[in-house]
Amino acid sequence: MIVFWHWLVVAAVFAVIEVAVPAMVCIWFAVAAFGTAAIAWLAPDLAWEHQALIFAALAIASVAIGRVAFTRSRMRSSEAHLNRRAEAYIGRTFTLERPIVDGRGRLRVDDRVWLVEGPDLPAGTRVQVTSVNNTLLRVTQF
Repeated sequence: MIVFWHWLVVAAVFAVIEVAVPAMVCIWFAVAAFGTAAIAWLAPDLAWEHQALIFAALAIASVAIGRVAFTRSRMRSSEAHLNRRAEAYIGRTFTLERPIVDGRGRLRVDDRVWLVEGPDLPAGTRVQVTSVNNTLLRVTQF
């Protein structure tokens, strides 16, 4: 007969495996084993077959919920623009250090200088990035 503390041991083993080899899979199995331990503690007369089915259902559910949750949070992170850095500047405002003449100029953003396109504006004007074309930032007066 399997009792609740057996499932706690299984949960601890999965947690240790996740710490040793971080793959974000074993942690969800640990959550499922912990949930099965809680159910086995509340209903100690459950047969091991039922406990195994509960574990399987909780494992599938926790992996699915975990994938959905972490996929959404990963897309919101700044890494979404990792290889398209200019897109991260859309909507931000900056101050021109040099004027825009004949529709073209340069803008210092952090440690880089970008080519900008927009209306002729004097140095010191606040501009907002409206769109990007490769390495060219399109700006308007803010």
